[in-house]
Amino acid sequence: MTAPHAPGSAFWPPFWRGFRALLPLWPGMVPFAVAYAVTARAGGLSVWETQLMSLTVFAGASQFAAAGQFVGGGLSTLTGALALVATTFLLNARHVLYGLSLSRTLPLPWGQRLLAAQFLTDEAYGVTVVAGPRDPGGLSLAFLLGAELSLYAVWNASTLLGSLAGAALPDPQALGVGVIFPLAFLGLLVPLLDGRVTLLVALASGVGAWLLGRVLPGGVVILLAGVGGALLGARITTRRAARGKAT
Repeated sequence: MTAPHAPGSAFWPPFWRGFRALLPLWPGMVPFAVAYAVTARAGGLSVWETQLMSLTVFAGASQFAAAGQFVGGGLSTLTGALALVATTFLLNARHVLYGLSLSRTLPLPWGQRLLAAQFLTDEAYGVTVVAGPRDPGGLSLAFLLGAELSLYAVWNASTLLGSLAGAALPDPQALGVGVIFPLAFLGLLVPLLDGRVTLLVALASGVGAWLLGRVLPGGVVILLAGVGGALLGARITTRRAARGKAT
């Protein structure tokens, strides 16, 4: 006779698998969180204020932008505050694509969708779309939350570390850890290139992002490159299907 599952017992195994899937990215996350904390503290924020931003905002580039404006004194004016809001919007515009992508493979009720959206990051999205479908239970909210909260935990712990001991820590840039995230995303991309169409779309999107990045903010670049790549892939696939029917 099989023992009945305790309430919630089906949630935690995929949650911890998602949590562990992000562990290889922790070494790359620590120096960025420390650098943010050092910058925020230099801008006059207290330890609690620095930590509160990581707990509630949890968006690295946006937090750096805010900390930079604190250092420059730009947030004391309405114009400065509005500029920060606009910058944050542009930096995070790419999350529209992430949300659309996840909603196709992991449809969720509104409450769960809002919860998952609060903790969504580039890294959690990338690992989830690749490793989530291979999970024994398939892509699930538990796996997604595990991946998201894995980075949330290390980001906030590292923020506290940087706030308390930032001046005594070595320069994060000098450690050369900035290559971890690009290499990790490259490792996620390669297994997905399973044909000429995906390879062409990836190359076109990469080149387009590189060119747009010379004149536009990063968040907008990713949004435009992502939409452009999706349209290109749809166009090629549609034409191939039409040719197949014609023959």
